[in-house]
Amino acid sequence: MIEFTLLDILGNLALAARWTVALSLLAFLGGGLVGALLLWARLAHWPGARRGVSLYVQLFQGTPLLMQLFLAYFGLGLMGLNVSAWTAAALALTLYASAFLTEIWRGCIDAVPRGQWLAADSLGMTLAQSLSHVIGPQALRIAVAPTVGFLVQVIKGTALASVIGFVELTKTGSMISNATLKPFVVFACVALFYFLLCWPISRASRQLEHRLARGH
Repeated sequence: MIEFTLLDILGNLALAARWTVALSLLAFLGGGLVGALLLWARLAHWPGARRGVSLYVQLFQGTPLLMQLFLAYFGLGLMGLNVSAWTAAALALTLYASAFLTEIWRGCIDAVPRGQWLAADSLGMTLAQSLSHVIGPQALRIAVAPTVGFLVQVIKGTALASVIGFVELTKTGSMISNATLKPFVVFACVALFYFLLCWPISRASRQLEHRLARGH
C-alpha cells in the first residue's frame, strides 16, 4: 500500500481531469459538427438522407456506449488498424454525440411553428437563409437546455473510456484506489471533480436560457 495524502489524491485527479475535459470537448465539438451535417442533409431532402440519418441515429442511440467503445478500440484493431485508447475513445464518443445532437436539434427545429417556414418560403429565402434569419434564432432558444444537458452527459460518459485503458478521472481514481486501499476517499474525490466540471455548465445553461427568454 502506498501512502497518499488528500492533497496528493486531489493533485493527481486534477491532472487526470485535463484529459476528461479534452475528451469531452473533442467529442462534443466533433459530434456537433457531424450532427449539424446530418441535420442539414435531412433538411435539404437529399436522396435517401432522411432514411440514412434515421438508421444512423437508431444505431448509436440503440446500442450501449460501452459497446461502441469496445468496437472502436478492439474492432478497429482486428481490422489491422492500430489505434490508441485516446483515438478510439474520441471516435466512439464523437459518433455517439452526433447521433443525439442531430436528434435534439431536429426536434428543436420541428418545434418552430410551420407558419415560420411558410413565411420564409414566401420571401424566397433559401434553406440557409431560412435557418439563419427565421428558424435558427427561434430553435436556438429551445435548443439551449437539451444541448447543454447533453454536454453534461458526455462529460460523465467519458468515465466509460477507462475500460479501454484511457487514463481519465475514473481510471486514475481506480489506480489510486488500488494503490492506497482507500476507495471511499478516492472515489468521493472523483465524484467531487465530476460535480465541479458539470455544475458550472448547468448553471451557465440556465442563465443563458433566461437571457434568451428576456431577449425574446
